Amino acid sequence: MKTHRTKAIVLRRTNYGEADRILQLLTPDGKQSVMAKGVRREKSRLAGGIELFAICDVVIGEGKGDLGILTSSRLVQFYRHIMEDYDRMQAAYTAIKLVSNASEMVNGPEWYDVLSETLAGLDAHSIQLDVVNVWFYLRYAALMGYELSLWHDVAGEKLSPDQTYSYDATERGLRAVESGELTAKHIKLLRLIATRSLKVIAQIGGINEIAKDCLLTAREHAAI
Repeated sequence: MKTHRTKAIVLRRTNYGEADRILQLLTPDGKQSVMAKGVRREKSRLAGGIELFAICDVVIGEGKGDLGILTSSRLVQFYRHIMEDYDRMQAAYTAIKLVSNASEMVNGPEWYDVLSETLAGLDAHSIQLDVVNVWFYLRYAALMGYELSLWHDVAGEKLSPDQTYSYDATERGLRAVESGELTAKHIKLLRLIATRSLKVIAQIGGINEIAKDCLLTAREHAAI
């Protein structure tokens, strides 16, 4: 049986038969479903290597059709701290669900990178939850084909530091509005989050308050 080794994130686990489980995995090559035979038995060697909220190293063999056979599994990184905070755990479940559904329509390696960094950010309690969510929603929207323009408004005008803006859901962009909730500081933070890694964003101070407003915009744009 031909096999290949890859990193994977478990998106979904479905019990099958008496002891088996069908796993939906997200890998750097895209999404793949595999059969984990006997994984629900007490002494299964596969069980400990396919946890949720984790990066796994798996070996997959050829099965019937598109369903592979999981022959080996090992935890590379288990983000256990996510489960210590209810809001972070819910954010992780939401990200996994959104990526799982979105990758049915747009399947590509970028989803693995986005989800793995999101889980790492949710695991690091030093990174504000709102910031992690903004980071995820902006990339989710971009991969779905509607990246938020942070340089021009819906009229095509360049964003001005002297102007305030509000999100226009109809036009899916920023509209210049007197006394809008988004100021130059918000725009600057959104640009940083859209172009930098979470590790870099975590080093920026004084963003906790404006991150909440940025989250409202990012979530509305991602249509969550």
